[in-house]
Amino acid sequence: MPAIADARFQRFPQDSSLRVMGRLAGKVALISGTGQGMGRAAALAFAAEGASVAGCDLDEKTARETTELVEAAGGRMISVAPVDLGTAEGAQTWVRAAADAFGGVDILYNNASALRLGSFPEQPAEEWYFTIRNELHLVYESTRAAWPHLVARGGGVVLNVASIAAHRGAMFVGQSAHGAAKGGVAAFTRHLVVAGSRHGIRCNVISPGPIKTPATGGFFDEPEGPAKSVLNTIPAGRAGEPEDVARLAVFLASDDASFINGADILIDGGLSALAP
Repeated sequence: MPAIADARFQRFPQDSSLRVMGRLAGKVALISGTGQGMGRAAALAFAAEGASVAGCDLDEKTARETTELVEAAGGRMISVAPVDLGTAEGAQTWVRAAADAFGGVDILYNNASALRLGSFPEQPAEEWYFTIRNELHLVYESTRAAWPHLVARGGGVVLNVASIAAHRGAMFVGQSAHGAAKGGVAAFTRHLVVAGSRHGIRCNVISPGPIKTPATGGFFDEPEGPAKSVLNTIPAGRAGEPEDVARLAVFLASDDASFINGADILIDGGLSALAP
């Protein structure tokens, strides 16, 4: 894979320690929300490690851009967009497209989500239901659609993205719906560990802290906002980047993590190590 190796170094210019090792060679990875941010970074990183990637997004334009980036770097990727993973039909359409294109499914990375922030009880009920649907129900629908393919493959990996909000509250913004949804994702994953044990399916949680993405850029860029005070509390001294999360996901999806099952890994620069 010489072509994609060069592309990956360009994608991660600040980290000269990165090496492409083909840890996911021959694997088929479903990654949701690949139009931008952590999903796009994951698509590039998984493809760089040899996986065939089946992405999806609500935004057809950005989804296509990610596919073009992966293919230009020498990787293999298809994308289904627009698709609503909050419905059984949408999730099944995505999974079928991956299985038809690549012959099966080995990895499901439930990255996509959409949320509404607001303090309890001022937040309207419809924003609660929106967040639960688009951060918890879509994980259920995607996993339900992909599960038979993982079983048929003789094993595989499910990675679910939760959040530091599933572990602790925040004074600077109301996150009751977001925290409840992501807490549900983490709990759901623990039960998937049990369900997957006899099929050789490993299931883990990635819980990011403050990550700078197109979706969160407004928070970090707001001059009078709380971002500065939040960043000052992170021992690592910076916000996370989508590539930080992508590298963790690649590791957890690979055989290097074959004995990691049922973990919930906080990737937050040390923020959760501090007292609330």
